[in-house]
Amino acid sequence: MSDALSTTQTASVNAEKPPLEILLCAPRGFCAGVVRAIDVVERALAIYGPPVYVRHEIVHNKYVVESLKRKGAVFVRELDEVPDGSAPVIFSAHGVAKTVPNNADSRGLTTIDATCPLVTKVHREAEIHHKRGRHVLLVGHSGHPEVVGTMGQLPKGSITLVEDLEQIAALEPESRDNLAWVTQTTLSVDDTHHIVEALKKKFPTITGPHKDDICYATTNRQEAVKQVAPLVDAVIVVGSSNSSNSQRLREVAERVGCPITRLVLRAEEIDWDAFKDVRRLGLTAGASAPEVLVEEIIDAFAARYTVTVDTVSTVVEDMSFPLPRELRSEAAE
Repeated sequence: MSDALSTTQTASVNAEKPPLEILLCAPRGFCAGVVRAIDVVERALAIYGPPVYVRHEIVHNKYVVESLKRKGAVFVRELDEVPDGSAPVIFSAHGVAKTVPNNADSRGLTTIDATCPLVTKVHREAEIHHKRGRHVLLVGHSGHPEVVGTMGQLPKGSITLVEDLEQIAALEPESRDNLAWVTQTTLSVDDTHHIVEALKKKFPTITGPHKDDICYATTNRQEAVKQVAPLVDAVIVVGSSNSSNSQRLREVAERVGCPITRLVLRAEEIDWDAFKDVRRLGLTAGASAPEVLVEEIIDAFAARYTVTVDTVSTVVEDMSFPLPRELRSEAAE
């Protein structure tokens, strides 16, 4: 009798919940550069013990940052907040200007560079163009740490930030025949394409990278959203508001016509009124958002809807990056 009653009650509860199909984008969430950056902090804590200092957020996700704080990482904005001593300082995945490690060396600080190798690739490209006498145009967003770091690889005046088509119209470089372009790695693929095409049209001899600067993870996650967004009533992107790649994912969903698009860090940020008529939801996560937060949001919807989850996969990722050499030594084992 009790089992039958329990089954009836469960059926009654489920009957009261509206149905919701969740289309889960794949790939989503952590990319190889983010995994490496987090591993750098955790390995440094294991080797050196806390505290380990990290200049800026190691990746743009508050949940990840708070988790590392609890383990003993101390996040600072600038090096002058780091006391003298043997505790290491880690540079974030976004990269830093050359003045930062130079200043650290002048103080005798122990440094570990967690810059994503794909960002380092852009730094090297910019340096090569500069050595070959080209003025570099950087397509990116002003103030983003990656942009600050890339511009800081070259002497002042030898690299110009380009944010939109209007700026291209106003560009009048000293030499139109000695130009090169590079890009921030986390931009919208479509927006960047339009800007690059405009640069090529205005400056036909401009030199570009041998391989697209926008990272594989940014491209793959945007392509997955393009597949899912037209099929659903709403899209949620899990990520922090200061995460460029997460913001671009939301914009991609909006651009392909999804009527409701939201960027949220945690389930507690969901505006449930906005989703009351949704019966099909697309769900993805920025490259710095952990899977646990995706699961948290699925659970939050499951408490209010009768949920089914289907995965829409566009490509399988198998990229990985080794840790910095100083963390791979026998002493680090």
